[in-house]
Amino acid sequence: MKIYYATLGCKVNQCETENIKQSLEKLGFETTRRMTDAQLCIVNSCTVTSQSDLKCRQLIHKIKKDNQGCTTLLRGCLPQAFERDAKALFDQGFCDIVVGNKSTQETVDAVLRYCKDKQKVFCISEHKKTEPFDLFRNNEFCDKTRAYVKIQDGCEQYCTYCIIPYARGFNRSKPLDELKNEVEALAKSGHREVILVGINLCCYGKDLGRNTRLIDAIEVACSVSEIERVRLGSIEPEMILDEDIERMSRLEKLCPQFHLSLQSGCDRTLKSMNRKYTSQEYLTLCNKLRKAFPDCAITTDIMVGFPEESDEDFKESLEFVRQVGFADAHIFPYSARAGTIASKKKQVDGRIKKQRALQMKNICDESRKAFLKNMVGKRVRVLFEKENCTTFHQGYSENYTLIKIRRENAQKSLKRNSFYVIIEEADDGFCTGRICHDIVN
Repeated sequence: MKIYYATLGCKVNQCETENIKQSLEKLGFETTRRMTDAQLCIVNSCTVTSQSDLKCRQLIHKIKKDNQGCTTLLRGCLPQAFERDAKALFDQGFCDIVVGNKSTQETVDAVLRYCKDKQKVFCISEHKKTEPFDLFRNNEFCDKTRAYVKIQDGCEQYCTYCIIPYARGFNRSKPLDELKNEVEALAKSGHREVILVGINLCCYGKDLGRNTRLIDAIEVACSVSEIERVRLGSIEPEMILDEDIERMSRLEKLCPQFHLSLQSGCDRTLKSMNRKYTSQEYLTLCNKLRKAFPDCAITTDIMVGFPEESDEDFKESLEFVRQVGFADAHIFPYSARAGTIASKKKQVDGRIKKQRALQMKNICDESRKAFLKNMVGKRVRVLFEKENCTTFHQGYSENYTLIKIRRENAQKSLKRNSFYVIIEEADDGFCTGRICHDIVN
C-alpha cells in the first residue's frame, strides 16, 4: 500500500509524522510524494487557530475529490481538541480513520486494524496526568542536513487565547538516555544539526525529577561527537534562568539563535493573555543573552489585535518591539479560538487588526534589515544544505542567517559540509559572501 503524508502545523507534528512514516515503512508500506498515487492519505492536523482547522478540512476535501478511492486518516490536535468536529468529518465520509495525538503507535495500530478488518476506525484516547512521554526514535529525518528531535510534549500554561493544553495534554518529557540514543542515531545517518523541539520546550524535565531542566537536555545533545550543531525551538522567556544562560554559553555546539515567544510588548495585554512575564523582564533576558552570545539572533512571535487591545496598548507594544530589535519576527493578527477565554472577550475590528499587523511588520522589517547589515564583514561558519541551485549554494550560519554563495565560487557539492564564509553583502532576507580558504570540514 502506498501512503501519502500531509503535515500541518509545528515541527513537533513533523517529528510525529516522520516516526509514523518510518514505523509503517518497516512493516512494508510504501511512501509516495504524489497524493493521487496513494491508497492511504494520513493528515496530521494542527488546531492552533480556527484557520488551521479550515486548512485541514480543505485538504481532506481535496483528497476525497482528487483521489476518490483513497482511504483518509485524520490524526493529531484537531480530533483531540474537537472530537465532535472530527466525528462529523468521519460520519460524512470524508475520513475513514480518526485518531488523536496521544501516541504515534496509536496511529500505526489504527492503520493495521483497518487493513485487517476493512472497517472504519474512530479512536481518540484522553490525555491523563500520569501518561508517559510517547517514546519513539527517528533514525533519520527526510534525508536532510538538519533533524528535529521532539523532547517534550504537553502544556499547562493555559494562555487565554490558546487551545493547545486541551489538544496536547499535560507536560511530559523524553528521558535523557532516550534523547542521547536518538541523537546518536541521527548522527550515524548523516545529520549534522539537531533542533530540540516541544510544545512548551522550557517545561522539559519537570516530570522527570532530580531537578532535570532543559539545559540538561541541551548538554546531552551537544555531547554527541558527530553532531556539529544543536539548536533550540521556541522557548518561553520566563523559564530561562541565569544559571541556564551561563551553562549554555559554555557549549560550543549550541547555536546562538533564540526564538523567545513575546506575543505582545504591552504589559496590560500580556496580563490579559495570562503570559507569565512583563515586557521589562523580557527585555532583561534579551540583554543577558546578547551579552553571553555576541551576534546572537533573537526571533519571536508577535500577536496584534488581541481582544480589548486599545490604540495605546498597541503603540506600547510597537515601541517595545522597536526597542528590542528582533532579527526576525512572525507577526499575526489574533484569531478567536473556540473554547478559550479570549474568544469571549470584546474583539478588535478586523480592519484594525490588519492595519496593526502591517505597522508591526514594517517595524520588524527595519530590524531585520539592520541585523543583516550588521553581519557584513563578519566571518561566520555555514552549514550548507542545498546543492541543486542554479545560481547559489546556500546554508545557514550558526545564528540562523541564510547565507548564499555564488556557484562560480564553489562548484562542487557543499551539502552537509561546513565552511567559513566572509559576509560581503546583505540582501532582502539573506546575506551573500565568499568561502574562506580555511575549511571547517
